[in-house]
Amino acid sequence: MNSTDIRRVFDDTAYVRVGGSAEEKRCAEYLVNHLAQRGLNATLEPFEVDMAAIKEATLTVDGVDIPCKGYLGAGTHTVEAPFVYLRGTDAFSLNQVKGCIVMIEGGLRYWMFRDLIKAGAVGFITFAGDIYYADEDIDQRELRAFISQGEYLPGVHINVKRAVRLIEKGAQTARIHLVQDQWKGESQNVRLDLPGQTDEWIVLTAHYDSTALSVGAYDNMTGSIALLSLAERFSKQNTRYGLRFLWCGSEERGLLGSKAYTEKEEELKNIVLCVNIDMIGSLMGGFIACATAEEKLMHYVQYMSQIKGFGVRARQDVYSSDSTPFADKGIPAISFARLTPAGTSNIHSRYDSQLVLSMDNMVADIDFIGDFVDTMANAAQCPVAREMPDNMKEKLDIYLNRKRNT
Repeated sequence: MNSTDIRRVFDDTAYVRVGGSAEEKRCAEYLVNHLAQRGLNATLEPFEVDMAAIKEATLTVDGVDIPCKGYLGAGTHTVEAPFVYLRGTDAFSLNQVKGCIVMIEGGLRYWMFRDLIKAGAVGFITFAGDIYYADEDIDQRELRAFISQGEYLPGVHINVKRAVRLIEKGAQTARIHLVQDQWKGESQNVRLDLPGQTDEWIVLTAHYDSTALSVGAYDNMTGSIALLSLAERFSKQNTRYGLRFLWCGSEERGLLGSKAYTEKEEELKNIVLCVNIDMIGSLMGGFIACATAEEKLMHYVQYMSQIKGFGVRARQDVYSSDSTPFADKGIPAISFARLTPAGTSNIHSRYDSQLVLSMDNMVADIDFIGDFVDTMANAAQCPVAREMPDNMKEKLDIYLNRKRNT
């Protein structure tokens, strides 16, 4: 794919496509049709996802209505209680939240939710945005099932400017009213197989969904376009290892597409490596490789980058993307990305657009990833050990909330 082809795909997919929505399926079908026009037969693989629709969501603080969006999946509740701003997660701070509606910093993560439940909070408020931006956008947030585990608190999300004003005014009492419908819906992965000379496979992954405020050009139509380009490139070759391309649905909702795929234990037996692409082609920033695998893979990428004359910062770590469920099943994984310095791009917001991208960097990034895949796909023997090192197992346990990072 050249720059013109790449821009066309960006233009064609410049709409919000939240996991489980009709727009996400529209994008999945677009990917299938794009591949079909090139003689490649991709299929949709549906999987079940939790869905919800907010009917009413209000936040009232000291008698004043605050613009908000209710947390999807948090149930239907009305609660009024003292307002508390939780500035830390130490024992003293958490002891102040019993019977209160709590405003927390950052996202609602697993251990934070568990702390709020244990401490006796009766509701929560989160906030995001930037006090220096002109907009007062409010993202649509979700109480994910793996976080709630059947326990519910009413929650709302507000813009950071409103959060600052609440503290400036010394907020005392809050009321959350939340009504919603909840049901089981459907998302889908897009799958394309290019068989090789052996019955073993390398899986290439990228997610194509976006968040509620974003058309997701950088995060992650860049990765999805990379898979389209690589599928076209390798369809003209006869590689030793088969290549399985997986455009993952509902990644932004908790890696749901890759988690659904990796539940197919029988299929995983013949997979030797996962190559994930999530956010490349940015105008600013440096190219990185994150290996959730033996340390040797990181060194190999570093050597290859010097040979190719392509700067890469490689590390051994867990990357928050669709590579992680594969690594958790013992499959060595590597994620490629071009990460930007603060202030030069913004994901999960209206500012994630083609304006932060470079077509030259897109082409260069895709070429380097393709050359890496080529070396692995045509190896006489895939050199990466299909064994997860102990240090990566521990990091996976922390990332997947099986162990608390103390």
